[in-house]
Amino acid sequence: MAKKNSTLTLQADFYDALTDLESEKGITKEVFMDALEDALTSAYKKQYGVAKQIKIILTPETKTFKIYTCQKVVEQVEDKETEISLEDARLIDKKYKVGDDIYGPVDAADFGRIVAQMAKQIVTQKLRSLESEKAYTELAEKEEELVTCVVHRVDGKNVCVEIQKLEAVLYPKDQLPNDKFKVGDKIKVFVRGIKAGTRGPQVLVTRTAPGFIKRMFELEVPEIASGVVAIKGIVREAGLRTKIAVYATDSGVDAVGACVGNRGSRVNGIISELGGEKIDIIPWHEDPLEFIARALLPAKVVMVEAKEDEHAAKVVVMDDQLSLAIGREGVNARLAAKLTGWKIDIKPYSAMKNEVKAATERAEQMGSDNFDVFDEDLGELD
Repeated sequence: MAKKNSTLTLQADFYDALTDLESEKGITKEVFMDALEDALTSAYKKQYGVAKQIKIILTPETKTFKIYTCQKVVEQVEDKETEISLEDARLIDKKYKVGDDIYGPVDAADFGRIVAQMAKQIVTQKLRSLESEKAYTELAEKEEELVTCVVHRVDGKNVCVEIQKLEAVLYPKDQLPNDKFKVGDKIKVFVRGIKAGTRGPQVLVTRTAPGFIKRMFELEVPEIASGVVAIKGIVREAGLRTKIAVYATDSGVDAVGACVGNRGSRVNGIISELGGEKIDIIPWHEDPLEFIARALLPAKVVMVEAKEDEHAAKVVVMDDQLSLAIGREGVNARLAAKLTGWKIDIKPYSAMKNEVKAATERAEQMGSDNFDVFDEDLGELD
């Protein structure tokens, strides 16, 4: 009987392609061979009607590989196609023991055509799969981070960007009102999540989340990045206004000044990125009354009276400050309430003058932790 020839010669361009992938993408030939082994195992079953495990041994020097079937040495055989008894194995070689693998050659003449058909397809599929897995792993580390990406397609109102060779779509709800992008633009987006999909990882990006602002400040303000200035809270109505509460862990540092920068250089850079969205930088305070007064900036507060059991506060401002305190369509008041976590009811001083006077007198006589009066320049907040 003629001896089976198990040696197959790879096409040079196929082998060279594997070599290039190894050097450029860090994906070893063995990874592709593992995938090819799995595919050939399935193909062998279809070709010969038996489910034998296939093993490929690559010989780089000659650009060849040999194909073998593999059987596991066991005490008791349950599957004769994939297992061989210890007794039969020792008829082949007395050195075999339970757990060893025994390889038998596959006739390359019979199986070579199948290999040739499958090899290129397997490499393509495996490369796509590995790149997708690698991208997913790398992007998972960037979740809730700010990334710079390039616009490669504009599809109606949807802006398609490329992040590490993966496409992400910036939908209209995730864009700012003044965002106008064209192909080739470099833009910043906030990665709000990564989802595994049937076609690979799906990257969810936005420019409207509070996290976008937080990462921008971390990028622009070294004191925040180093931890000297802490962000205590951020609330936002994208395109209209953002309020960010900051606090200095070092008493010698001006938290607000650090965020604003010399002549507004730091905050203005962020505002420019946001297309003119207003940003109020609030000096955080542990006293809720003072924090509520500060949260309503740029309006100046006269009085804050709190009902702790309802987590609600009545705020009095001068009449000429009322529209500023409420803000356009109520945005300033809403954001202040979200930032502090308190319900805020804003009243004009003209309607509350007597109540402010009476409350002040009570506080002077009895003291109160639920009431505070501030002069117009917020002197007590310093």
